[in-house]
Amino acid sequence: MKKADFVVAGCRQVVTGRGSAPKRKEALAEVDVIPDGWLASRDGRIVFTGTEAAFRAEVETAPGAVRIDGRGLVALPGFVDAHTHLPFAGDRAEEFGLRLKGWTYQQLAERGLGIKTTVGATRRATLEELTALCRERLDRMLLQGTTTAEAKSGYGLNLADEIKQLEAVRAAGRAHPVELVATFMGAHDVPAEYLSRKEDYIDLLVHEIMPEVRRRKLARFFDVFCEKGVYSLAETERLVQAAGAAGFDIKIHADEFVPLGGTELAAAVGAVSAEHLIAITEAGIRALAESGTVAVILPGVPFFLRLSGRAPARRLIDAGAIVALATDFNPGTSMIESMLFILQLGVFTHELNIEEALNAATINGACALRLQDEVGTLDAGKKMDVVLCDLPSYEHLAYHLGLNPVVRVIKNGRLVVEDGRPVYSSPAP
Repeated sequence: MKKADFVVAGCRQVVTGRGSAPKRKEALAEVDVIPDGWLASRDGRIVFTGTEAAFRAEVETAPGAVRIDGRGLVALPGFVDAHTHLPFAGDRAEEFGLRLKGWTYQQLAERGLGIKTTVGATRRATLEELTALCRERLDRMLLQGTTTAEAKSGYGLNLADEIKQLEAVRAAGRAHPVELVATFMGAHDVPAEYLSRKEDYIDLLVHEIMPEVRRRKLARFFDVFCEKGVYSLAETERLVQAAGAAGFDIKIHADEFVPLGGTELAAAVGAVSAEHLIAITEAGIRALAESGTVAVILPGVPFFLRLSGRAPARRLIDAGAIVALATDFNPGTSMIESMLFILQLGVFTHELNIEEALNAATINGACALRLQDEVGTLDAGKKMDVVLCDLPSYEHLAYHLGLNPVVRVIKNGRLVVEDGRPVYSSPAP
């Protein structure tokens, strides 16, 4: 008999997401639904997913086991948000208003707005202030079903403030149920003090900041903004080679506005992910389809910026690329913390069906963080990360808009959201 200390009983549906990982092509539409399903875990790990009859035959509950009534609820894997810029200070509401009047992202950057505005606010913030901001944002993410999230630096752009951002991520992650994965992105922009000597800043990144981030074990991934006016293809290649040699896994902000070939570079160097891809070329699509690099699509960006272009999600899927969805939560181009909303945008603006969007927001997002063996599906052995939604069926995630159906969230076998409000009181195990 399997031993369990946490049980979710009698769900209307349990959507396991079981199957291959990553999910490509037709497999992306396979979600594995168990009607009247039960879930059980022990020490935070799933030991059972199946029917009531199988549960009673296979599982023994420990004395004092927690039992959650799942009647009328749909159980899903916790959402995995594989691209956020979580640790920032300030906002860019003024900039947002200017964009509504017709200013472009590039024009704002030329006027000293854009990323530089957030860099100034983040440099002025204390570590304690940044940590508190991260925790507030994580609460909002958790309440809408996110249980794992990536968090990038990149608004410090110097040694002290990049370290401060990553330390805020570490501190917030230790005090909050949402599991955080840190990415060092000192190559998010070129700081104002280095605009006339970019090579010196690249040297600083390679020879001082990267080694210090690794020494302190503050980030698993390195990311770089490969874009016209930011880092060229040659500069990106130099940076990712140095980051790889330093021990980072690689991500690349690629082909967001101008197709520079960042996607092809990501595939060629074995990057974990290429992210954005609004301006991806056919060569880039082929490169991703033939690689293990995840295409992380960020539907909130063209929506928030009111762009006509979209990442070609349908063509990427049909070609065989690994497609994930994420928020790109940041103050300038996607002030969106909700993975549920991103799932819906994936359906309504990027031609995904509901099953594809759900897998892209869970297991393929986990692949973009190399956590597919830990989270992203409700398979035995994985973490008991479960979202319980008050819905007639999982299709209503995209069918019924304008509400948050999440009523309970379980992280690592602990109830952390109850009746739509946080109930955790101590750091997650």
